Formats: sequence, C-alpha cells, structure tokens
Amino acid sequence: MAAAAECDVVMAATEPELLDDEEAKREAECFKEQGNAYYAKKDYNEAYNYYTKAIDMCPKNASYYGNRAATLMMLGRFREALGDAQQSVRLDDSFVRGHLREGKCHLSLGNAMAACRSFQRALELDHKNAQAQQEFKNANAVMEYEKIAEMDFEKRDFRKVVFCMDRALEFAPACHRFKILKAECLAMLGRYPEAQSVASDILRMDSTNADALYVRGLCLYYEDCIEKAVQFFVQALRMAPDHEKACIACRNAKALKAKKEDGNKAFKEGNYKLAYELYTEALGIDPNNIKTNAKLYCNRGTVNSKLRKLDDAIEDCTHAVKLDDTYIKAYLRRAQCYMDTEQYEEAVRDYEKVYQTEKTKEHKQLLKNAQLELKKSKRKDYYKILGVDKNASEDEIKKAYRKRALMHHPDRHSGASAEVQKEEEKKFKEVGEAFTILSDPKKKTRYDSGQDLDEEGMNMGDFDANNIFKAFFGGPGGFSFEASGPGNFFFQFG
Repeated sequence: MAAAAECDVVMAATEPELLDDEEAKREAECFKEQGNAYYAKKDYNEAYNYYTKAIDMCPKNASYYGNRAATLMMLGRFREALGDAQQSVRLDDSFVRGHLREGKCHLSLGNAMAACRSFQRALELDHKNAQAQQEFKNANAVMEYEKIAEMDFEKRDFRKVVFCMDRALEFAPACHRFKILKAECLAMLGRYPEAQSVASDILRMDSTNADALYVRGLCLYYEDCIEKAVQFFVQALRMAPDHEKACIACRNAKALKAKKEDGNKAFKEGNYKLAYELYTEALGIDPNNIKTNAKLYCNRGTVNSKLRKLDDAIEDCTHAVKLDDTYIKAYLRRAQCYMDTEQYEEAVRDYEKVYQTEKTKEHKQLLKNAQLELKKSKRKDYYKILGVDKNASEDEIKKAYRKRALMHHPDRHSGASAEVQKEEEKKFKEVGEAFTILSDPKKKTRYDSGQDLDEEGMNMGDFDANNIFKAFFGGPGGFSFEASGPGNFFFQFG
C-alpha cells in the first residue's frame, strides 16, 4: 500500500508537469500567432511584445527568436536583433532564415565579413536560396567599398570616400563606423553642417561615442570655433583616452589658438615683426584648417601692409581668399593694397566683389573711389610727365616745367635723327600740356577730381607748346640753342 501510495504520489507529481509543458507550447504558439498578426499590420512594437511572451513560455524554440529578430530589424534595433538571430541558429543550426537574419544584422551593422559567413552557411543548407545569393553579393560589395575608401582616405580623396560610404550605408544603415568616416570626410571637405548632422544623430543614440564627439569637435575646429572644439576633443578623450585623432586635433587646436592670440597681441602693441613671425608659425600648425588659416593669412597681410611690403600683403590676401572666397575682410585689405600700388583695375574688381556681397554705403563709396582712380589712371599722368609729386607746390611745378621743357625742346635735338626728333617733340608737347593744366588752379582741380578736361572749353588739342614755352621764358627777341661743344647746348634770348 505504501509503495502504491508512493507511486501515486510520483504519478501525481509528474502528470501535471507534462500537461503544463504541452499547455505552455500551445500558449506560446498562440502568442506567436498574435505576434505574426501584429507584424503583418506593421505594428512591430506589439509584435515584439507577443514574440517575447512566446519566448518566455517556450525559450528553446528557434523560430520564436527568429521572428523576434525580424521584428527588431524592422524597428532598426539591429544589435538586439543580432543576439536573437544568433540564439535561433544556436538552437537549430539548420534554420536557414536564422542564418539569413544573422547575416543581415551583421551587414546592417557594418560587419560584412561575418555577414558573408552567415550567408555562406545559409547557402550550404540551401544552395538555391536567391536571398542568400543576393545578400552574399551585397556583403562582398560592402567589403570592396571599405577597401576602396581606406585607400582613398590615405590619398586624401575625401569626395570618393564619401561616395563609397554612401554606397556601403545603403546595405549597412546602422553602421556607426561608416557614418563616422563619412562625417569626418565631409568635415575635411568643408561641408560642416552635413558632418555635424551625421555626428549629432549618432550622439543622440550614444552620447558617449568618442568618434562622434571627435567629429563634432573637428567641425567646430575647422569653423574657427576653437575653444568649443577643444571641449569636444577633451570629452572624446575622456571616453577613449587613446583616441589618436582626437589627441592630435586637441593639441593642434590649443597650439593654433595660442599662436594666433600671441600674434594679435604683438600686432596691437605695434611689434609688427614679431606679429609676422607668430602668424607664420601659426600657419605651419595645420594646413587643413582652411578657415583659421584664411584669417591668419589676412592678419599677416595686414602686418605686411603696415611694414609697407605691399606686394607681400597682396600675396597673403590672395592666399586668404583662395582658402575662403567669402572672406570680405581679405578682399578689402587686398583692394586697399591694390589702391596703394596704383593697380586700380584689380582694386575695382575686389571692391565690386565686396559690394555684390554686402551692399553697404561704405562699400559703395570705396568702389566709386576705385573706379574714379581707375578712370584717372587711364589719362595722361601730368605729374609723372613733369616728374613731380601729386602734392607739389606751384613753384615746384614751375621748376619742373623749366627743366623738362629745356630738356625736350626741339631746337636742342636739331642734329639728332628724325626718329629722336619726333620723340623729343612729342615729349616737349606733353610737358607743355602738363604745365598748362597743373599751373592753372581751376584746371588742376578738375584734373585731380577726375573730371573731363574737354568740358568748359578746356580742349587740350587746341594749345601750342611753343607759345607756352615763350610765354613762360618771356624776352622780346626770342631764344635759341647753341652748341658749346660736342653733345652740349645752352640757350640764350636775343
């Protein structure tokens, strides 16, 4: 009786367990079917919940993990999906869909080599599987894009790297590594808003991502926001102390900031030689920092203009606008140097560029001044003909005329060749013309202001250089040149 009781007890203990196990399977299947229904309706969150319930009821069923993996993939949660897909094939290595999903997750996360292995296993199980064949090709394409991008990055062909990463991301949309490489290259190409957008998207999902922090800092650094850039580099190094790129960028940013500030200080103190040296040293720190280097070239150009090295100043400003063709300050500085060196056409071109960009009264006036000087420069330079400064006094103008008129008078060259006589006669007329204008206050004022001299009866074609000469030297008997020896002449009045 006791034995029978024990047997009953044993039977009573085991039978309900068997019944519970079968019931659990049925309930798990019910949850799976509900999950399938929600999946079909694209309600992936609810589908996920029901597949999870199915797994809780029956944790050894490979298809449940496979279904939940598919749902997580649709939700973009590829890393979690990968775990479920791997669990599904651990439970059933012959589960083709499990291998396909594992490969797809690997590929989406950017691990193309692991993806290839999963797709190969799927093809071993079903060599005619079209999806496995196509995905295997996709994984190999991603590996090829990676290889090309790596070589192009070394060549600094950043546009091609961006192209390769865009193609790779079509198959690996969740790969942070590809996104970071693309963002870094966009920053190197000066496409900062795009680069920041990519990095910010990653930081929203993972605020401790050192690579994304580095790219954010890189964008700020290249936009000449050096202090903020340093903060991001420091944060990246806190997350990853061995981050080589962040370390180099942080060091360069601090050095660049210090040199630029020292150069500015020296300039303000009037120590132009030291300022020139400091700006030059700063330019050698990082040739890739286009925006900051444009400012440094412009600053050095300003120093050169203070040192009256105007050609060097023009060259520095030209470097600045080549680096940043929107840099108004550099155009203005170069235009002023062009004005100072009487290169008026170039000055007008720069002022036109500035005025098109910023239509201010000041820029309009600068352009008008340059256009006036250009117009004046195309006329005869009477000051140059007489060999006097533009601020010459009345006496200086008279002395200059006396000297030049005697030097070029036709009688003085009567024994020269016809060609020389013609040239000297031309110069004699120009000297007379110049004196006529510069010795008359009204004409001189009009000439200096760039007005047309032919207006108000000032027709320069009507004057006689000989009459001007006679009127200047005076004397009732006229004048003549006589030889006093070979090649020497003196003049006398009768």
